[in-house]
Formats: sequence, structure tokens, C-alpha cells
Amino acid sequence: MAYKILDDCINCNACTPECPNDAITEGKSIYLIDPKLCTECAGFYDEPQCVTLCPVESIVKIPA
Repeated sequence: MAYKILDDCINCNACTPECPNDAITEGKSIYLIDPKLCTECAGFYDEPQCVTLCPVESIVKIPA
């Protein structure tokens, strides 16, 4: 599983520094999560940090 950043991302950069796998990068208009790198913070944190830190709740889990 991985997460996706929605179009309502405000480019605040709150999520990027906390990603232990460097899965989040700055895209053209919003930040992007590479699903191949995203591990939902397993082994690092109890909860995905991008979701916890996003001030506008624009990060959602990609359905299986």
C-alpha cells in the first residue's frame, strides 16, 4: 500500500522532511508520493507521518 497527495495540496513542505524513505518529492503543482518507495513509515513510525503532519488532510491511502 501507499499514499497519494490530492490536488488540494498547499505545498507547505510539512510532509517531505519526515518521510523516512524519501518517497515524497516536489511536483509541478503539488507534492508527489512515489508508491514504489512508500512503506507507510513501517519500521520507522507507528503512523504514516505525511498523513499525521498534513495541515489540509490532502494525503489519502491508495486503494488496493
